[in-house]
Amino acid sequence: MSLEVRDLRVVIDGRAVVDGISFRVEDGERVGLIGESGSGKSLTALAILGLLPDGAVATGSIRVDGEEVVGASDRDVARLRGSRVGIVFQEPRSSFNPIRSIGRQLADPVRRFAGVSRTEAAARAVELARLVRLPDPQAIVRRYPHQVSGGQLQRAAIALALAGSPRLLIADEPTTALDVTIQAEILDLFDRLVGELGTGLLFITHDLAVLRRIADRAVVLQNGAIVEDGTVDDLVHRPRTELVRRLVASARATSWSATAGAPDAAETPGERGTPGMPTTPGAPGAPRAPTAPGEPEIPDMPGAPDMPGTSGIPVLDDAPTDEEGSR
Repeated sequence: MSLEVRDLRVVIDGRAVVDGISFRVEDGERVGLIGESGSGKSLTALAILGLLPDGAVATGSIRVDGEEVVGASDRDVARLRGSRVGIVFQEPRSSFNPIRSIGRQLADPVRRFAGVSRTEAAARAVELARLVRLPDPQAIVRRYPHQVSGGQLQRAAIALALAGSPRLLIADEPTTALDVTIQAEILDLFDRLVGELGTGLLFITHDLAVLRRIADRAVVLQNGAIVEDGTVDDLVHRPRTELVRRLVASARATSWSATAGAPDAAETPGERGTPGMPTTPGAPGAPRAPTAPGEPEIPDMPGAPDMPGTSGIPVLDDAPTDEEGSR
């Protein structure tokens, strides 16, 4: 099992912002965590990652690939991030150091978790870029975050989350900042990767149209508590609470036709529509940004110091390798 959460409570300043929730994500399963702003979705994700803000106290149980997170040491939880659970954030630039090439940042967690040489990690970075269908992977790994489109950078962020071969992938509003065409392509990518890799997916969103496109089952949060839990089809066609009825109405009124196709009587229950949309900037085959100058081994920006990124995965600038002297 990728993830099991039991009776999770997160208390901040004496208030339960996550209040006794329980759910699980099996290997290869797509589960959505949906709710309005302030419902506790992102705090639940941070609790799973062991990244709660100062002053927040978690109780209950969170087991990632069989290992307990609640009460574990920072060192033990840090070891789980990247190797057992990967995270994709809403804003992909928050996952990358702007002065290091994309390829070097993909190679860092590969070296950390696989223990391979610098050359092998660089080759794996190109494979990861190819896995998420970035155009011209050999060239794009030499670029810097500002030299690619938003859609391409979100693909690179997904590759970064997968670099340590985790059993669970958490996606926290990963398509919110993208236009609907690129959003549909990213959802297709998540769908394909989960199917190919057998990774569990916890997909966090406020948009039922997006959730219906990617998830089979959903957990609905309101004020930190679960108010509905079932298949996405049940939420869409048989909502039991006023909150879910509002989410359905919002999806119908705004993004359903663009993102997943509105549900109707002719649709097979459980079927997720695949929009047919033209290629746009950021999609495979679209024009690419200029190639960054640099060495073939995926260099850092000349003269720039190495800095830790913000993805939660340590940067291994000083880790010894069998090729350290040839850098």
